[in-house]
Amino acid sequence: MSKTETRCEPLLPGLAEPQRQRLTNGVNVVALPMAEAPVVCIDFWCRAGSVFESASESGMAHFLEHMVFKGSERLEAGEFDRRIEALGGNSNAATGFDDVHYHVLIPPQAAGEALDLLLDLVLAPRLEAEAFAMERQVVLEELAQSEDQPEEVALQRLLERACPDHPYGLPILGRRPALQTHNPDAMAAFHRRLYAADRCVLALGGAIGDGNLLRRAAESPLATLAPAEGINDPPLLQIEAGEEQLELPRLEAARLLMAWWLPPARDLEAVMGADLATTLLAEGRRSRLVERLREQLRIVESIDLDLHAMEFGSLALLEAVCEPEELPRVRHSVTEVWEELMAGPIEASEWERSRRLVANSYRFGLESAGAVAGLIGNCQLWGRHHALERPLQLLERWDPGRLKRETLNLLDPTRASVLEALPA
Repeated sequence: MSKTETRCEPLLPGLAEPQRQRLTNGVNVVALPMAEAPVVCIDFWCRAGSVFESASESGMAHFLEHMVFKGSERLEAGEFDRRIEALGGNSNAATGFDDVHYHVLIPPQAAGEALDLLLDLVLAPRLEAEAFAMERQVVLEELAQSEDQPEEVALQRLLERACPDHPYGLPILGRRPALQTHNPDAMAAFHRRLYAADRCVLALGGAIGDGNLLRRAAESPLATLAPAEGINDPPLLQIEAGEEQLELPRLEAARLLMAWWLPPARDLEAVMGADLATTLLAEGRRSRLVERLREQLRIVESIDLDLHAMEFGSLALLEAVCEPEELPRVRHSVTEVWEELMAGPIEASEWERSRRLVANSYRFGLESAGAVAGLIGNCQLWGRHHALERPLQLLERWDPGRLKRETLNLLDPTRASVLEALPA
């Protein structure tokens, strides 16, 4: 057992562990009281992201997120937003590859009513035909705007070539031909299939009080949901290495895009290592890639390396923005920096800086009710029942040698899927 696991002082002072409750039908409710929080966050999570769509359902998960806000069996279109705002709150939603969530930030005294409104909206959407037709046009316009942004076109093309046999290579917004054929009955079937008892989590964070909100959740329509039947997870992600060059109208500068496979989110210890690796390489002016390519050589406008931790395989995505004539030099320099990192030492100050940045980023993400509810909701949804301190404890298990052997070696440029985007 590591020193971190036996130390007495808390790594996250002031935060208790989440309270977990499982309803008889399998719905999980997780809550984390925050005594100093001024609001409550109510966050409904569901394993109903775009990876669970069939080919004919392309874009259905995101389209359904739109339609949920068009009213329920008891709420007229727009009534939910009006009532939440009248209570002093606000709401939003997001659809990803793996999941979708709907959340409300609300003053504590109005949390019970807001919970009832949110669950009514999410669990019983009306999907009225006229509203469906109108919202389809909104979704198609959103898709058109995305297709009109050359940077987004380049990123989507990279994902398609990197993940050719996986849903992560498909756009969350969907394909236009499928979107044009969707109908309310098909969406209702999608909702029934995926918004099921064993696929949903309700997360509560902030000033949740004495447990009345938890009791209210247990007596809500959540308790009437049936379990899912016959839903298969997508395969684990594999990355196809290789390279492509793409010319795009209205692209203002060239872009080097690179994608690597990293372990899935369920492997929390490996994800902490991946976070360390990407931070060491490209987080801040003193990181290896930023210091070499932007500060010393001055051949890029910017360079970023982001970790996208996902359930069926994670991605590291690099984006370097430069002049077209500098692309070969940028690619060479990225490889050179990686080779030097693998061959030489990681200085103690460099290592400590990266560890501190990763740890503080996690800590800062637990300062608001919304961030806390999002974290505990997502973890509960995917069966990660670890203590809040666990990621920081696992961070302590990494050292420079292990990071090179188990993580940095995965970022070998020859393993990457590469796209060079050039102004047309």
